[in-house]
Amino acid sequence: MTDMDMSQYLGAFLDEADDNLQRLDDLLLALEKDTVNMDVINEIFRAAHTLKGMSATMGFEKMAGLTHAMEDRLDEARKGVRHLGDSDMNLLFTALDSIQGMVDSIRGGGSDAHLDVSALVAALRNQDPAPEAPAPEAPASPAATPETKQVDGLSQQESEWVAEAEGLGMSVYKLRVTLSETCLLKAARSYMVVNRLEEMGDIIKTDPPVEALENEEFDMEFSVYIGSSLPPEDIRQAALKISDVASVELSEMKAAAQTASPAAPAPAAAAAPAAPAEGAVGAKAEPEKPAAPVAAAPVKPVAPAAKADGVKKASQTVRVDIGRLDKLMNLVGELVIGRARIERLVQEARLREFDEPLSQLGRISGDIQELVTKLRMVPVSFTFDRFPRLIRDLSKTLGKDIELVLEGQDTELDRTVIDEIGDPMVHLIRNSLDHGIERREDRRAVGKPEKGILKISAYQEGSGVIIEVSDDGAGIDPERVKQKAVERGILTEEEASVMTDEEAVQLVLIPGFSMAKAVTDISGRGVGMDAVKTKVEALGGQLDLVSKLGQGTRVYVRLPLTLAIVLSLLIKVGNETYAISLENVEETILVKKENIKTVHGAPATLLRGEVLSLSDLGNVLETEMDDTDRDEYPVVVVKIGKSKIGFIVNELIGQQEIVIKSLGRFLSKIKGITGGTILGDGNVALILDVASFYSTKG
Repeated sequence: MTDMDMSQYLGAFLDEADDNLQRLDDLLLALEKDTVNMDVINEIFRAAHTLKGMSATMGFEKMAGLTHAMEDRLDEARKGVRHLGDSDMNLLFTALDSIQGMVDSIRGGGSDAHLDVSALVAALRNQDPAPEAPAPEAPASPAATPETKQVDGLSQQESEWVAEAEGLGMSVYKLRVTLSETCLLKAARSYMVVNRLEEMGDIIKTDPPVEALENEEFDMEFSVYIGSSLPPEDIRQAALKISDVASVELSEMKAAAQTASPAAPAPAAAAAPAAPAEGAVGAKAEPEKPAAPVAAAPVKPVAPAAKADGVKKASQTVRVDIGRLDKLMNLVGELVIGRARIERLVQEARLREFDEPLSQLGRISGDIQELVTKLRMVPVSFTFDRFPRLIRDLSKTLGKDIELVLEGQDTELDRTVIDEIGDPMVHLIRNSLDHGIERREDRRAVGKPEKGILKISAYQEGSGVIIEVSDDGAGIDPERVKQKAVERGILTEEEASVMTDEEAVQLVLIPGFSMAKAVTDISGRGVGMDAVKTKVEALGGQLDLVSKLGQGTRVYVRLPLTLAIVLSLLIKVGNETYAISLENVEETILVKKENIKTVHGAPATLLRGEVLSLSDLGNVLETEMDDTDRDEYPVVVVKIGKSKIGFIVNELIGQQEIVIKSLGRFLSKIKGITGGTILGDGNVALILDVASFYSTKG
């Protein structure tokens, strides 16, 4: 195919490549722990085989060659010829990283052509068996028993799938399809036949292979082997109805013998694949271009209950570009704004007859908003899945023995939040491994297990999600932090002497503060925890740090579920209306004038027995407030880390859903303002970032 023909598949190819690379990463990590696990080796082989076929179909020859070399090395392990040692695993991981680099290059508009992987391919194809251990005998697959004999025209493996399909109550048919002599688009017609049959059952193979069909390397006949529960005549007629199909001969295939042992799963192929797999069938000419290529891998027969209707259902999911979801969310935001304006106008006009339709509109728009929000939600595993490989590589680099524990991978966040939180999470992990968890000998000396534990958890709390990163390492030494702060001029000796250990630990969040003794490739480059804190707060979240010397460190990252439409508290400061995300609001109170005292030169009050610092929000925003002397003042209590502060305002308007609008590139860096929103009366209200008003030192 030409580049023009395949360009329509590039996006789908990249998505599928990412999925396969992540799967290969997970499988290689599992294989490294048990290098004789044939189930895992077979899964890796199949994933690499799929990736090879996809890249070859798209014309990325170097990627196809590298994955082919991976297959060769794994095939030796499958046959028991080679034992996979540490050097083999390192080669496989290096190959995986190289493929990822190719995919990244292709995604950036380039190709894989400029990358030289010849040395890596040669190393993977080295035929000398690894000397460190004898080659184990490959355990027989449960389905690959001698009792399953080959079916005419099918390989041993394909014959086993025939037996498996029969065991599930399905029949396997061979359809010999003959195209009309006048057919000009053989590739397109063969694609349409295979695609139509795939809707009716499980394709086991095509003869000739789909690569040949795609390249029109056949005369006018080809065969399709399919497992299905549908009547054979229905299947035959479905193929016969395709244009330019002259005849279809159908014959049933029978396994010569069946085994009573449990059948091993056949490799799966999606019913409607989003990207071309090996030998994908595609049209070569207009007007009948295929919507997507057909996968060549056989499909695992599903349980009989799922086949009760006798029809193989198409895939129930569809990939949607995130840009389209962003546009949809923007439209929903406009709907929310419009609804609020209509409600306000109706209230002002006292039109009671609008109450019912407005209520119905509110329910519908609310349901739409909830649905669109859920469409954008993805599990945190989207980010968490890359951590095991990161831990593995860093552990080897640092010479540390570290166990990773992941919890709550199913917890969901908005895709935008997930995309933005990745880098801060990596920084937290690097800090834990480099500065937190000690070396084996150091842990042994203090009576700890040699293996350190890094735990990453995600769970929903209220209207947000908390991601917790904890380790059982050395912890942060508060005395060293104080000493460093004094040396840097951040604290005076007197301030350091009266500071609690908990307060001292929070100093590591100050911009530019670093405890690293030396710059390393892992961390300690002067970009410290403040960078993580700044990023989290830019997402409307909060970061909290707890550490105990000798026991470990725990970092809590609290994030909003979504960044598009949030519940906020509207307040009035002077003549201006502002919004504060409820994620940041602890509570609202009224403080009597006589209860406001001066503590260390600053106003404060008692809140349930604890001192609450007060700040005039008008002074902070440099906005004129109502100077009228009053008996009590509205106060918004916000929690920033482990501290609380109360902001005095003129008026508490109430809660309202707001649509966050960007202020643009020139205004985006204004301290304390995270965006704007349009209110029901059409006026604009600025959204406050209250965390930035509070000094960490305070």
